[in-house]
Parts: sequence; C-alpha cells; structure tokens
Amino acid sequence: MMARMIRKILVCVLCVCLVLSCLSCSKRKEMGETVEPQLEFTAEKSAAGEGAGVEAGGSYLFTDHVGRQVQVPKEIKKILPAGPLAQIILYSIAPELFVGLADPWKEEARGFIPNYQFELPYLGKLYGSASLNVEGLAFAAPDCIIDIGQENKSTVEDLDTLQNQTGIPSVFFSASIKSMAETYRILGKFLGRQERGEELACFCEETYARTLKIMEKVGDKKVRSLYVLGEEGLNVIAANSYHSELLDMLTENVAVVDNPLAKGTGNEVSMEQIALWNPDFVIFDAGSIYHEVKNKGAWNSISGVASGRYVEVPAVPHNWMGLPPSVQRYLAMIWLPAILYPQYCDYAVKTEICRFYQLFYGHELTDSEYENLTQRAFF
Repeated sequence: MMARMIRKILVCVLCVCLVLSCLSCSKRKEMGETVEPQLEFTAEKSAAGEGAGVEAGGSYLFTDHVGRQVQVPKEIKKILPAGPLAQIILYSIAPELFVGLADPWKEEARGFIPNYQFELPYLGKLYGSASLNVEGLAFAAPDCIIDIGQENKSTVEDLDTLQNQTGIPSVFFSASIKSMAETYRILGKFLGRQERGEELACFCEETYARTLKIMEKVGDKKVRSLYVLGEEGLNVIAANSYHSELLDMLTENVAVVDNPLAKGTGNEVSMEQIALWNPDFVIFDAGSIYHEVKNKGAWNSISGVASGRYVEVPAVPHNWMGLPPSVQRYLAMIWLPAILYPQYCDYAVKTEICRFYQLFYGHELTDSEYENLTQRAFF
C-alpha cells in the first residue's frame, strides 16, 4: 500500500512539473552561437541529492556538446535514450543500464537482441512528441536521459524543457559518421565504460579510415545512385539531407531536389522524375517495392533496374543505411563499397559484417543468419 502511494505521489509530482515547466524559462545559448564541446567533469563533487537519481556518492557538473551544464550523478546506473538514434548507440555500449526504450524493438530482431530488452517499458521519444509516458518515466526513474545525434536549432530548448519537465538530468552528445569514434570514447568516460568505448571507437576509426581510402581511389567516378522508399517506391532520400550523409559519401546521389527533407520518409517524387534521374544503381528500402519492381513497366526502363544493379538494404535489427542514421551505417560502409567498387576492397565482407554484429549487438551471426540478412543485398 505504501509503495503504491509513493508511486502515485511521484506521478503527481512529475505531472505538476510538466505544467510548471511551461511557465519557466531557462538560459539558452544565442542563436547561431557555436559551442565547442567541453565534455569534462567540470566541477568537484557536489552535495548529494541534487536532481533525480543522484546517489549518496554525489554528482558532477557536466558540459555536453551543446554547451549545457548539467548536474549528473558521479556513478550512472540507469539510463534512458531520448530517441531511436540514441538507443542504437547506447545499446552497443551499455544495454544493461537501460530502464526503458525510446523505440520498441522490432519482432524480427528477436535472436539478435536478448529477450530481456523486449520486456523493458516503451516510453516513446522523450521530447518533441505527444507520446511521453509520464507515469512510466516516473516508475523507471533513470539517473540520466541521453540524447545523441545531430544538433539542430531546438536541441538546447528541447533538452532544457525535458529536464525541467522531468527533473531528470538530460544531456546531449553529438554524433556523425565522421565523429562516431570520439562519441564512443566520450560515452565510455561518461558511463564508466572506457574500455568498452575504446573497443567500439577503434572499430569505427578503422572502418571509416578504410572507406575514405577506397573513396579516394574512386575519385570522381562514383556510381550514380538512388535510394527508394515507400510502398509505391516514390519516396527518395534526397542529396544533402540529414539522412543522405552516408549515401552522398559513397555514391553520386542523383536525387537533387529543392527542399531536401530531414526525415526518414524522404521526399516524395514522381516516376517521371525518377526516369529523368535514371540512376545506374538503386537501393530499395526494406518493405519497399524490391520484390515487384521487375513487374512494373516504368521501372524496367531505369538503368539500374534494367541492368540488374539494384539491391534491398538489410534491416535487422536496424536498417544498414541508417533509418535512423546511427552507428549501424558502418555496416553499409563495409557492404556498399564491396559491391560498387570491388577492385578497391581488400577485406572479407562477411567477416567484417559478422565482426560488427558481435561487437555492437553482442551476437554471433550464424551462416544461415548471414545468408538471410544479405540475400537481397547483392546483385
């Protein structure tokens, strides 16, 4: 009875915080100001009890990638990812610290992701979303909420609001294809997992450096490509968009549009536009029209389809091309150069893919699992 009463009080307090936060203001950096990351513990141990989840050991003042100074526990024992991108990265370094999910695991991920992860409460995206599970968040009581990704104009405001609403320390780590190794090193220090962070960072550094060398050899002879999504195959990942970072790096992305959308559904286009672009290589998103493209007359006139140079991106447990654009894109850095520029690739594709699954998912791929994953990933 007492435990139930305490839970009700926690939920009520959190709800009150949600309302009061609308009336509160926090100090934010000025628009356009660039904040150099100062990812160090910048203060001595403070008094215990400040902020949600602070243990008796005290807390430190932590400056995150957007310049926010946040009081965080000296030892973080429970974490919550703020979104799907953060969840993928955090899972690879500290899955045992999860007290909830920002994105439910896909059912087909069973076997790759351990069963206990499927039993964690789904709390939704923790900002910019109407699906915030207030009661679930109160029960989960994480020591820290962690967001990872690309900074945008509202990042500081979103995290300030989230922290004010919940009373839980909320921090941001920047991550891109180029900076992923450094992100893991910083997370390793932040979470007390330096050795693990270094192991993952080294893989990222090695893979990224190798890919750059391959692309230097390719030079201006990149393959003209198109990434196709949607049930009708009429959505594309546009060049120079947030989600096209990897595609633009490895290929000449022909999907040049006036207003590239920074969302996973891409830009909607017409079949006539796709015919004008006429890509030499087509990547179909999982669940798009890969299986039926040969039965669609208009697609048979597209160079990449007519020549058989089209694939479907593997997507278990996550899409290799990056929807969301997280660390699994390193799988595509192994896979795509090997099929597009094999003359420059001196590594064993299967060995490297299996290595990734072992390092980042803790799963040893069997031969049959590998075949199932990649059965539509090669010409």
